[in-house]
Amino acid sequence: MPSQSLFVAVAGNIGAGKSSLTSMLSTHFGWNPYYESVENNPYLDDFYKDMSRWSFNLQVYFLSNRFKYHKKMVESPRPVIQDRSIYEDAEIFARNLHDIGKMDDRDYENYVELYHIMTEYLKPPTLMIYLRASVDTLLKQISRRGRSFEQGIQREYLEQLNHHYESWIGRYSLGALLTIKSDDIDFVNHESDFERVVGLVREKLRSAGVTA
Repeated sequence: MPSQSLFVAVAGNIGAGKSSLTSMLSTHFGWNPYYESVENNPYLDDFYKDMSRWSFNLQVYFLSNRFKYHKKMVESPRPVIQDRSIYEDAEIFARNLHDIGKMDDRDYENYVELYHIMTEYLKPPTLMIYLRASVDTLLKQISRRGRSFEQGIQREYLEQLNHHYESWIGRYSLGALLTIKSDDIDFVNHESDFERVVGLVREKLRSAGVTA
């Protein structure tokens, strides 16, 4: 596989360290980074105040944006890395909102049908990196970065998301998968930890027949 077709995605719960790892790996390898749209999201504030009212709007917004960027990434002449994949929208967040009664059956079925139609046309990532983190780690990192709309997120909500992440990762078969336990590693503040991550990424890509 030529280097320009390289597509790496970084998955993980809220506060797992996806954006930091995306930024650091993009700098290290010279990959083009694509980040989750948070700051300009017109629904996030309202969603965290009233999930039932805004869940469908929020999920469609995320799905639309990630479809657009996923298409750009697979068509890019340069290697790319993405902060959160389109698959997490349906497999984790929309599924959880439906499970906890914050998205009704009609909206959820409509959303899932749209998701399946859209993803049929998408080439999956060469490598999916999953940052596995405990809820304690997630809460600590959410508090540290200080986004106002995230400060009211409850432990129970993060636990539910973690459950869905583990279920999804257990079924993931679209390409190579690398799971990193971020409770045990601080790749942001310790260079040796980051080098360890780089080594794991290189090894996983090599086993998939790709040179980073």
